[in-house]
Amino acid sequence: MLTVDGIIIEKGKILLIKRATSPYKDYWALPGGFVELGETLEEAVAREVKEETGLETKPVKLTGAYSDPKRDPRGHTITIAYLLRTISGNPKTTSEAKDVRLFALDNLPEKMAFDHERIINGAKEIKADKQDS
Repeated sequence: MLTVDGIIIEKGKILLIKRATSPYKDYWALPGGFVELGETLEEAVAREVKEETGLETKPVKLTGAYSDPKRDPRGHTITIAYLLRTISGNPKTTSEAKDVRLFALDNLPEKMAFDHERIINGAKEIKADKQDS
């Protein structure tokens, strides 16, 4: 199964959602979800982020692919993670996200879903490399 995750980092903070559904209900996660048939990865991540946070975004950089067969208890999923730029909107709760909040990159919540802490750490390295160059 193919999924996408959106990474929105602004001023040293990252946007996370508190999952409203299983698996990992009440855990913090990157906004994202399953790619639909006929959809590009970029369309899927923008759609999923909008559905879960209300934000219009644009993918700016692919940050990695994550394929550990144990990353999702529902079955083997591969996720493609993108760094996104916010175009418009204000974060809001949805049926899939009980809460939407910014966290300092060096102070992530304890209860993180899936392998999202690993994905965030990969994106932080990419962002740091970009700022150094």
